[in-house]
Amino acid sequence: MAIVQEVVQVVCTDQPERTIERDEEHLLAAPHANPFPVKLWRDHDLLTVVHVPQEYTAQPFAPPRGIYENAQVRVEWQTMDNRQPFYHRNCDVDEISYQIAGDRTLMTELGVVEHRPGEFSRLPRGVAHDNYGRKESHLLFYTPAPAREESPAVRLSEATFPAFPGWEPSAINEAVTQCLGTPGHDITVFPIDEQRLLEHVHTEENRLHVLRGTHDGVNWLYRSACFRLAMVRLPAVDGRVYWRTLDADEIQYQVSGHRTLVTQRGIVELQPGDFVRIPLGIAHTSISHDDTEYIALYSDRELPQIAPTAKTAEPYSPQLLAALRG
Repeated sequence: MAIVQEVVQVVCTDQPERTIERDEEHLLAAPHANPFPVKLWRDHDLLTVVHVPQEYTAQPFAPPRGIYENAQVRVEWQTMDNRQPFYHRNCDVDEISYQIAGDRTLMTELGVVEHRPGEFSRLPRGVAHDNYGRKESHLLFYTPAPAREESPAVRLSEATFPAFPGWEPSAINEAVTQCLGTPGHDITVFPIDEQRLLEHVHTEENRLHVLRGTHDGVNWLYRSACFRLAMVRLPAVDGRVYWRTLDADEIQYQVSGHRTLVTQRGIVELQPGDFVRIPLGIAHTSISHDDTEYIALYSDRELPQIAPTAKTAEPYSPQLLAALRG
């Protein structure tokens, strides 16, 4: 009998964690047979994984692709080797981006950021912005405003003219949207003076904060009333500590390294570019033989997958778990 630790946590409030000792085989096994002639619990599907490639592939400009979405939170993936053909202003949400690969110039009324892989920034509700990407990909996380940073900035946006080498003001539109910035939910679209919009930075004291996860363990980065986001850096780990989150679905995005996720809804190997949703209340742990890094997003409401499934977790067996640990 293998005894493991289970940490019970509530991440959207400041309640302390609790730790419980568990028999690992019981924790992961199917329930005992039901002795009553009525159905007392539901059957649940195994976890599913969405994959988005981290390597840039040439393609025409397209709107971001949705990965997970509910009424309060939306997760998207975007890839660019061009400019976005309009400025965008959100009515209802803060927009957080994470740079996966390549370089991206983020141009806003609060200054310009030259994004490099591994960096985050948050666009407050109502700030107009455009992107110029060079063989790049990034993630977008939308959450009702206001959100706030939980980590110090590594640098700030700047008043930069020209915004990037070769930039000149162009005839361009501004789109004002609602409903988490979802395509098709524009309120109005109209032509703007790009030079005047970007020069608005000179009248603003606020700047965008660029964040990175900088230490091992959980790096808390952003928080709102219904949402938290962290960068997690793990050393090699044998998965003897499980986590059960009581108040939030958890979305994990594998940034680097290979890691096996062991849960009460199956076991699945994660590689860079993989997303997985761990429903509220499900115990889970990680096994890896090298350093790994992933983003963890917590939503206090169920956050359904809207992208196609790339693979499905395998059912637990003692033999599979023993083989993973070697």
